[in-house]
Amino acid sequence: MTDHAGTKPADAEIHHQHRDVSGGWLRPTVFGSMDGLVSNFALIAGVAGASASSSAVALAGLAGLVGGAFSMATGEYVSVQSQNESTRSELDVERHELVHNAEAEIAELAQIYVARGVDADLAHAVARQLSADPDQALQVHAQEELGVDPRALPSPRTAATSSLLAFGVGALIPLLPYLFSARSLWVSAVLAAVALFVAGAVTSRFTARNWLYSGVRQLVLGVAAAAVTYGVGTLFHVAAG
Repeated sequence: MTDHAGTKPADAEIHHQHRDVSGGWLRPTVFGSMDGLVSNFALIAGVAGASASSSAVALAGLAGLVGGAFSMATGEYVSVQSQNESTRSELDVERHELVHNAEAEIAELAQIYVARGVDADLAHAVARQLSADPDQALQVHAQEELGVDPRALPSPRTAATSSLLAFGVGALIPLLPYLFSARSLWVSAVLAAVALFVAGAVTSRFTARNWLYSGVRQLVLGVAAAAVTYGVGTLFHVAAG
């Protein structure tokens, strides 16, 4: 194909790139690391607030890390797998309709394009041409009606693994000082506060938020959670050997 000057046009240039936001790893990784950091820091603060010994705090933090990590992984796996099963069920319905009610599906797709401002005749022509290939027709209808790409459903294993590892890393940070026999909550608190800010700032790379805003927001929320549990712990104020 040539342009009006008789020269072959160059391939379309790609002027930007999109982040991978649908691979099944981003949300569980971000959520897992944040949850691990905040929840385990809050747990450690609560146990420390009850005047428990350093070894008791370390044991509680370790239990929180292991239990929380596997709980998060299990929850992510079941959640993503259930969502995929629901999506596949809807895809089966759409696949059946494309075979047994082809004209109605073409009209439905054309109407979607018309609603977006495409001329009616052109919309019907495009819908009919896209529907000529059954696989392409299913993909287009799935994206237009269900908002999913049937070729790129998130992996439950990826989500579970990302969540488990991220939670474990996040939960380990406030626990580290106690694993090295720290006796003051302040060491853990300072380490956790720095990690909260850094984690929030790093998260801004995947969003439109300013890194400072994201960092401060995560720091404030994490400190607030820890303060509440520390306060609950001081209410009991029991000595644990």
